Amino acid sequence: MTSVRPVAVVGGATTKFGVRQATWSELVQEAGARLFAAIPNLAASDVDSLFVGAAEPERFAFQSHVAPLAAELLGLEPHRIVQRTELACASGQSAIRSAYAAIAAGLADVAVALGVEKMNLPSMAEANTSMACVMDRPWDGAHGATAPPFFAMVAQRHMLEYGTTEDQLAAVSEKNHRFANSNPEAQFHEKSFSREKLLRLPLIAPPLRLGDCSSMTDGAAAVLLVSGELARKYTDTPAWIRGSGQHASWHNLANAGSLTDWTGMRIAAREALGSAGITASQLDFAELHDCFTISEIVEYEALGLCKPGEGGAYVTDGRSDLGGDVVVNPRGGLLGCGHPLGATGVAQAVEVYRQFAHTVPPARQVPDPEWALVHNLSGSANVHSMMVYARGG
Repeated sequence: MTSVRPVAVVGGATTKFGVRQATWSELVQEAGARLFAAIPNLAASDVDSLFVGAAEPERFAFQSHVAPLAAELLGLEPHRIVQRTELACASGQSAIRSAYAAIAAGLADVAVALGVEKMNLPSMAEANTSMACVMDRPWDGAHGATAPPFFAMVAQRHMLEYGTTEDQLAAVSEKNHRFANSNPEAQFHEKSFSREKLLRLPLIAPPLRLGDCSSMTDGAAAVLLVSGELARKYTDTPAWIRGSGQHASWHNLANAGSLTDWTGMRIAAREALGSAGITASQLDFAELHDCFTISEIVEYEALGLCKPGEGGAYVTDGRSDLGGDVVVNPRGGLLGCGHPLGATGVAQAVEVYRQFAHTVPPARQVPDPEWALVHNLSGSANVHSMMVYARGG
């Protein structure tokens, strides 16, 4: 993939993730205020485009037509592009990818990509029912095939095929929660989870326990993308977008095929890494979509960090930790930070920018990172979206 123009992320910010009293609109304003505080040279009049990633505001916040609403809340008047992107758990990355494509094509110069989700409702039964809308609702949703049962089936099959263990699942959660302890914006920043504690938590969908599952979370995040010639106006440490890939292959679970061989992710990774001109082994860190612990294990394999069946050992051997091969989810992942659907992909990009700028705490700082990858899956791991970032100009 060759961009018409180079594009960079030049700053970003997130709200505190968690169970928030703030409304959807208040989360937007909080993220916006933090974005402008993080980029002192940014004026509202600089921004010509706004892309809003939001998965289900109609159901969670009873609000549609959210892009112009967010523009007003942020004090912006987009005059080139204003739009919402929706792709379930990848809605935030979709906002970034759309902003990137627009700037690369010359349709925009300075764009804010905002991700936001308000998931905690007075009735959690209503909130959980809304999540079934992500699936093929008349069939998969009606049969209870929401995310925890689906990923439990993935875990059961991976265990059957490769001997993956509950201890290896818990190792993913332990690592990511430890990283979250250095991230004050994470939902579980102040909670400590040893592997022993994780293995005693209640079962949600066997073999997945409570600590194997990401949370229903409220939060928002925003990044600023600009054309290459404007990057140094806003920062000395731009994160350059060097590759992108995406793949969708099915939706109804009857067409899923193998539960453990995520071919869509392998194809998206090949496209993203190939367009960047690197291999997975050259990555310094990766933000992978650990909606469940088994997800991260399968993603190691699909990304090519290890062979099929070796994902469990990859984490227990420390190869995805600081000092290992490729640091995975240093901000704490979805497990440690929580997972506000529309905000997650944008928050991952914020972490990339901060890692490149060396502004994260030492407990999670990747030493001198040059290459990073962000991955989001959506639905029943049937859609995979990826972006590759480079620190160098």
